[in-house]
Amino acid sequence: MSATSYIFIANVAVWLGVAGYLVFLASKSTGLEKRVRQLELLGEDHDG
Repeated sequence: MSATSYIFIANVAVWLGVAGYLVFLASKSTGLEKRVRQLELLGEDHDG
């Protein structure tokens, strides 16, 4: 295998890692949005 092939494989691995991290962050963000919405609803119940 040539050096170019190793660089290409490493580049693909890095981008797959970045993509996986972005998917992880998006899922965490969705969960936090749901949690904030629940807290807002609870706050509205206590206020009025």
